Amino acid sequence: MSTSNLNDLTQHSPRSPRSRLGGYVILPRILDKARAKAAGKAGEYNYPGPLDKRFLDFVKIDPDALYAEVQTGKGDGEILEWINQNAGHQPAPWEITQWSAHNEARAADSVQAKERVLNAIKKLAPNRSDILTGFDLLELDDYISFGGKA
Repeated sequence: MSTSNLNDLTQHSPRSPRSRLGGYVILPRILDKARAKAAGKAGEYNYPGPLDKRFLDFVKIDPDALYAEVQTGKGDGEILEWINQNAGHQPAPWEITQWSAHNEARAADSVQAKERVLNAIKKLAPNRSDILTGFDLLELDDYISFGGKA
């Protein structure tokens, strides 16, 4: 895959929300979306989206500051180093592990959210009973959006 295609979310989805960088779930996906936005190739993906804000709020990083750093062309490791140096909250390794596990297992927690999830599953994959978490639904949507079969 060419480097220019890596940032093109009109051709493929960003990394799974389960992908980790520095122990953080969501972060690699955030970087993919920010890079695609910078390249003008974000497609249907938004930076910063609600999922992104979970991470940004946890480490207390301004989304515009992270976006500006991404625009410098730094790689994942360099961005992680920048986050570690600039985060308003410096979580201990156990906090990162706990936060990531919580987000990975998180399911709809209100009647309205449960209805949205059920409606999305009915639309995307009405015969699937294994879609239990927000990450499950997001991965399914990414897969189907680029031609996969439910």
